[in-house]
Amino acid sequence: MKILTYLSWLLRALIFLALLVFAFGNTETVKLHLLLGEPWQMPLILVLLVFFALGAAFGILACLSRLFRQRREIASLKRAARAQPERVPPQTLA
Repeated sequence: MKILTYLSWLLRALIFLALLVFAFGNTETVKLHLLLGEPWQMPLILVLLVFFALGAAFGILACLSRLFRQRREIASLKRAARAQPERVPPQTLA
């Protein structure tokens, strides 16, 4: 199992280095024309990071209602299972 831990950390380090090289390669300034009419100027990698974070946040928010609904259902099923007496499964003939 230790080898998997080392491989996991090696993969994380490689992904981090790839993203770091990508970030240093995209430092050009870009203009964003938003609703207010005045363009914002910022580095491309910062724009990518902001929009990635916004997309991840919206994705998580979209999943929250289903997650809470499933948790409520699991809790009610657990309560129902505790309320019922235990049943012994029938013996099968081999």
